[in-house]
Amino acid sequence: MTRYAMVADLRRCVGCQTCTAACKEARATPPGVQFRRVLDLEVGEYPEVQRVFLPTGCQHCDEPPCLEVCPSTATRKRTDGIVTIDEALCIGCSACIMACPYDARSMVDEEAFAYGEEAMANERHRVDPDRIGVAIKCDFCVDRVDAGVAKGLVPGVDPAATPMCVQSCISGALHFGDVDDPDSNVSRLLAENQSFRMHEDLGTGPGFHYLWDKGAL
Repeated sequence: MTRYAMVADLRRCVGCQTCTAACKEARATPPGVQFRRVLDLEVGEYPEVQRVFLPTGCQHCDEPPCLEVCPSTATRKRTDGIVTIDEALCIGCSACIMACPYDARSMVDEEAFAYGEEAMANERHRVDPDRIGVAIKCDFCVDRVDAGVAKGLVPGVDPAATPMCVQSCISGALHFGDVDDPDSNVSRLLAENQSFRMHEDLGTGPGFHYLWDKGAL
């Protein structure tokens, strides 16, 4: 089986927000909506205080709470672990937004562009009436992943088959790949380093892993 997941190395993230900007350009999300956010956190106690930058977004859970509450079956989980929304089926009830413990979903109530009424080229490309009045979120750039796989490319290795946020990361902090493949890039990173997942205690089984230290020898 294939299980796509994302890995963020918190030791390398510099908080530049390039991933946020790349996602914004690629997905043409309306003002105020960001699929990939980077939180600027302060950790530790004075005088041992540090800044930590934490990339966040949809966690593509093994057990997505959003899927359980969706009354129209618009939210779906693929066999490769990617959680998607069929915007043609979404009825805009917002149940999934309330159920998501990661604040990863947004509702689009009206057509809006970054610079008022005039859409930029990337926004014109994404204009779709089905995106109004529905929930939207990160889907790991599933169109890029599927198109790349169809061409024999490897997601997370070949740029054309890799999510834009990962492809744009200037510090090499973001990684994407198949965690069910022990030889994949993400599997090796998780095997060699200590990691955690956000709100793992909720039993959602997030597909987004965070590295924070070397693994024990």
